Amino acid sequence: MGLDAWLVLGVIVVAVLLFVTEFFSIDVVALLILCSLVLLGIISPEEGVAGFANPATITVAFMFVLSAALLKTGALQLMTPKLAGLFKSNYLLGMISLVLFVGFTSAFVNNTPVVAVFIPVAVQIAHTSNISPSKLLIPISFASIFGGVCSLIGTSTNIVVSGVAMKNGLPEFGMFEMSPLGLIFLVIGTLYIAFIGIKLLPDRSVAEGFKSSVSFRDFLTEIELKEDGAFTGQRIMDSPIVKELEMDILEVRRNGQKYGLPPGDMVLLSGDVLKVRCNVEKIKGLKDLVKIQSQSAVSIGEEALNNQGMTLVELVITSQSSFEGKTLREIDFRRSYRAVPLAIRHREEVLHEHLHEVPLKAGDVILAEIKTHHLTELKKQETHHESPFLILSEEGVMDFKKKRFLFVLTIIGTIVFLAAFNLVNIMIGAIAGTAILVVSKSITMKEVYQAIEWKVVFLLAGALSLGVAMQKSGLAAIIASSLIDSLGEFGPIAIVSGLYLVTALLTEMMSNNATAALLAPIAIVTAQSLDLSPTPFLMAVTFAASASFMTPVGYQTNTMVYSAGGYKFTDYFKVGWPLSLVFWIVASILIPIIFPF
Repeated sequence: MGLDAWLVLGVIVVAVLLFVTEFFSIDVVALLILCSLVLLGIISPEEGVAGFANPATITVAFMFVLSAALLKTGALQLMTPKLAGLFKSNYLLGMISLVLFVGFTSAFVNNTPVVAVFIPVAVQIAHTSNISPSKLLIPISFASIFGGVCSLIGTSTNIVVSGVAMKNGLPEFGMFEMSPLGLIFLVIGTLYIAFIGIKLLPDRSVAEGFKSSVSFRDFLTEIELKEDGAFTGQRIMDSPIVKELEMDILEVRRNGQKYGLPPGDMVLLSGDVLKVRCNVEKIKGLKDLVKIQSQSAVSIGEEALNNQGMTLVELVITSQSSFEGKTLREIDFRRSYRAVPLAIRHREEVLHEHLHEVPLKAGDVILAEIKTHHLTELKKQETHHESPFLILSEEGVMDFKKKRFLFVLTIIGTIVFLAAFNLVNIMIGAIAGTAILVVSKSITMKEVYQAIEWKVVFLLAGALSLGVAMQKSGLAAIIASSLIDSLGEFGPIAIVSGLYLVTALLTEMMSNNATAALLAPIAIVTAQSLDLSPTPFLMAVTFAASASFMTPVGYQTNTMVYSAGGYKFTDYFKVGWPLSLVFWIVASILIPIIFPF
C-alpha cells in the first residue's frame, strides 16, 4: 500500500474507535474525518465539502421535514386506543399489527421520528394493556428497521448508498427497487418478533429516568359524563374510564348528592360528575379515547375534550404567591392566563371539594391546558419578579388534523409516485414538497430547521468524503482485492454473503450511515474487478447496514428505546443475534436471485 492508503486506513481506524466509544458525537467525528483528509492532502478542500452538496445529503435533510409535517398532523397518535384495545383482546394479533403498522409507516416516513412518536404511544398501550413497555419498544425499533429497507426513502442509509452509486457514475436506486427483498425481510422479521422475539424480551418496568414529572404525577380532576353510550349506562367496573384507563374514581356527584368511593357495580348516568385521581398520561389517554368514540362524550375541568393545538403545563404555586388562599374561580384563572385548569395536586391530601372551589396553597400544582401559541406569553409572565407560579413542565397534546393529514399525505404520495416513475428526481421532489408545505402553512420555516437531524447531515457529509479518499488512495481497491482473494474461489455469491456479514458486524459497532458510506465504494470496486453488476453488492451493503439488532448503539432507533424500555445491553444481543443470523442467510440466498449479477 502507498502512503495515502495507509493514512486513510489510519483515519478509518481512529474514526471507528471514536464511533464505537462515542467519545465524541457522530457529527463531530464526521467533521474530524473531513478535516483530517483535507489537511493530509488526500482530498482537496472542494472534495472535502462536496458531501454537503451531495444529492443524498440534501435528500435526507428534506425527507426529515416531510416526515415531521406528517407527524405534526397527529395521525400516528390516533392509533393508540385502537392498538391498545387490540392488545387487550388478542396479544399476538396486537403485536403483529403494531409491527406491521410501524414497518409500513417507516417505509415512507423516516424511521427515527416514527420511533420518537411511538415511544410514548407504546408506553401508553403497555399501561392500558397491563403489559411491560419492554415487551413493545425493541419490537417497535426493529419494525422501523424492517420497514426502512422497503423503499428508497425509508431510511437515510438507502439514500447514502444510492448517492455513492451516483457519484461513481452508476444509476441511482429506484424508489421501490429494494421492495421485493425488503417486504420479505418485513414478513420474516414480523413473524420472528411475534413467535420468538417476544419470548426473549425482558419483562421489565419502564425506566425511572423516562418517567417525566408531567406524565406520572398523580392529580385530582373532575370528569362530567354527557350523553354517550360508551361512557354511560355501564357499571363503574365496566366503564372504559376504569377498565381501560385505570383511573381511580373517588367520588360521584349526581343530582346534588355525593357518593364517596362508589362501589364498582354502581351504574354511571348522563350528567354524573366523577372525581378521579390520575396522571397526565391517563388524561391524554382519555382524550384519545374520546376522539375515537365521541367528540362530546366527556368534559374535564369544565371543558369539553375537543380542543386543537393544546399543550399541557404544570404550574407550581410559589411561596407568598397571590394565588395562596384563593380559588381558581376567584383569581379568574381561565381568563387571566388563557388556560383551562384540568386538575390540582393539593400536596398529599385527597380533596373532595369542587375543583374550582379548592383554596390554593404554596406548593400546589395546577395541571392546565393552554393554546400552544399562548405558551410563550405564559413563560414571559413566569419571569416576572412577582409571578404567582413557576412552570414545572410542559407537554404537547397532539390532535389529529384530518384535512392537514390528507394534504400532507397527498404531497408525499405525489413525490413518491413521480420519483418511482423517474418523472422527478427524489431530491428535487423533497425540496419542492417542503416548499409547498411551507407556503400552505402546513409547517413553518422554524419547524423545517428543527425537523432536520443536523447530526445525520454532518455525518453523511463527512462519511462521503471518506469514500472519496478511499477510492483516490487506492484503499478501496486493496480491500476489494483481499475480499476477492479470500472468497473468490467460492464464487460471487460467497463474496456478496461475505460483504453482507462484514457490513452487518461493523454496523453493530458504529453508525449505520457511516458503515454504508465506508463499504459502498468497496462493493463497487469489487463488482468492477469481477466485471459483474454492482447492484447485488450494493444491495448487500444497503440491507446489512440497516440490519443492526444485536446492540443498542448500531442503529439510532435502538439507542432511542434503550432507556425508555429499561433495557440492558445484553437484551439486544439475546433478541437480535438469531434475527441477524436469519437475515444473513436469507440475504445470501435471495440477493443474487432478486438482483442478478
